[in-house]
Amino acid sequence: SYGKMWGTAGAAVRSIRPYRSSEQYLYAMKEDLAEWLKELYDLDIEVGTFMEVLETGAVLCSHANNVTHVAGEFARTCPDMACHLRLPTAGVACNLAAQPGTFQARDNVSNFIQWCRKEMDIKDVLMFETEDLVLRKNEKNFVLCLLELARRAARFGMRAPTLVQMEEEIEEELRQELDLPPADIPLPRPSRKPRDLHNLDQMVQHLVSRCTCPVQFPMIKISEGKYRVGDSDTLIFVRILREHIMVRVGGGWDTLEHYLDKHDPCRCTS
Repeated sequence: SYGKMWGTAGAAVRSIRPYRSSEQYLYAMKEDLAEWLKELYDLDIEVGTFMEVLETGAVLCSHANNVTHVAGEFARTCPDMACHLRLPTAGVACNLAAQPGTFQARDNVSNFIQWCRKEMDIKDVLMFETEDLVLRKNEKNFVLCLLELARRAARFGMRAPTLVQMEEEIEEELRQELDLPPADIPLPRPSRKPRDLHNLDQMVQHLVSRCTCPVQFPMIKISEGKYRVGDSDTLIFVRILREHIMVRVGGGWDTLEHYLDKHDPCRCTS
């Protein structure tokens, strides 16, 4: 649905105001993961029901087993590439009928967590705990874990969420700039929907124009989707994800609005 762009930058900006900017990037990531799971498993899931649909652990465990299956296929069809990757070899036990909040649900979630650690080698900093999901203690870590799992599974051919595809495009752009060879393991990729970046600069300038400093906080376009920010030589990559303007920061993502709230002097709240 990239074709569905907005007539004006204003409309896009209005639509992303219902929550504080610090929660907005989490919302954007949940929305992306929900759409991806919906397409992958024909699930009835969207951003508003994201935690509810996943809290029994049944979908998570089924997903873990699917990832393991895809890894097995990859090892059979591309053995020379597979030997460079750490692939999951064991699946996970799953109670598909588990009800929310029950011991069975916690057991499913706990099995999924162990699998992420053991089979996918996901580091603790990107892991969540059972209660983070079941009691909604920490949605952020749960979301970051799912995104990291998707990132790793994409290496052996699993379809990836849009954010992960965008990360790969940016990595590729950086490699080309630095004249580095392409990614060590070129993978068969599903054909990409072309990214519509032509409204991006308008939307970026609209958000930047809210600056009230005596000298406006600068955000200068270097090339499509790439900007120099502030007084530093910091270069940031900006992409549109549905109604959100996302910024690639370090190894993760933020929304441009939240990023500006943290970096533009007149918006930095204590």
